[in-house]
Amino acid sequence: MASAIRQIPLDTAIHHHAHDFHQLVIGLQGRAEFEIEGLGGSISALSGCIVPANHMHYYAGTGDNRQLILDLPHDALSLTGHHHELARLFDAPRFFDLDDPLERYLDFLLHELRLMSQQGSLPVVQQERLASTLLGSLHARLAGEPPCRGRSLDLAALDRFIDRHLGSHLRVADLAAEACLSEAHFTERFRAQTGLPPWQYVMRRRLEASRRLLHESHLPLSEIAALTGFTNQSALSRAFRRAFGQPPSQVRRRGRQRLATPASRP
Repeated sequence: MASAIRQIPLDTAIHHHAHDFHQLVIGLQGRAEFEIEGLGGSISALSGCIVPANHMHYYAGTGDNRQLILDLPHDALSLTGHHHELARLFDAPRFFDLDDPLERYLDFLLHELRLMSQQGSLPVVQQERLASTLLGSLHARLAGEPPCRGRSLDLAALDRFIDRHLGSHLRVADLAAEACLSEAHFTERFRAQTGLPPWQYVMRRRLEASRRLLHESHLPLSEIAALTGFTNQSALSRAFRRAFGQPPSQVRRRGRQRLATPASRP
C-alpha cells in the first residue's frame, strides 16, 4: 500500500474502526471529534491528530466539515530509509496545532493537490515528497520531549499477557496498564528497550502464533485468524504476505509436504 493524501468530510454519525496503517488527520473546515484508544479531543481548521496503526478510534464530523487525511503504511517511503525517525511520530496518539510556517506549508500542499487533480491524479512519488516534508516538520515540533528513564520492562510478563489476549483487541493502553505506566511513558520505554513500537511488537507475536498454528493444527484459516486477533481471514493473509512473502495457505501446504516426506535412511 502506498501513502495516500485525500480531502474528505467526516460523517456526523459516530463511526469506529482500526486499520493496519498510520493516519494523520488535519482539519481544514468545521470541526470533528476523535477518541483514539481513550484519548479524546476535537480538531478544527489548522489542528489535527495522529492515529497510530492498529489503534481503535471513534470519530464524527460536526456540520459542514472537511479534513485532510494522510494514510501512511509502515513501509511508506516517508517513514523508511533516511526518513525512518519520522515513524516515531506514531508511537502514541496525540493532538496538535499548526503554527504559522506549517499553515503556509499546508496552503502549498493543498495548492499542489488542486493542481495535480486538474491534471488527472497526484503521482505517488510527489505524494511521498509532500508527506515527508509535512511529517518532518511535525516531528521537529513534537519530538522535543526527553526520553523516559526508569526500570526495565518485564518483557517476559508482557509476552505472557499478549499471548493470553491474542484473540481480543489489544490496545497499547492495555499493555501500559499491565506495566503500571501511562501510555506515553510505556510507549517511549518500550521502544527504547525493544526497538519497536508496541503495536508492531504485538503484530509480530500474532503472526508468529498464526504460523505455529498453521504448522501444528488443522484449524481453518478463518479460525486461526480469530484466535490470533485478526479481524478476518483476508486480514491475516495480507499481514502474512507482508511479513513472510507468501500466503498462509502456501506455508501450510509446504509444512504438510515436509511431514509427508519419509525420513532418509542412514
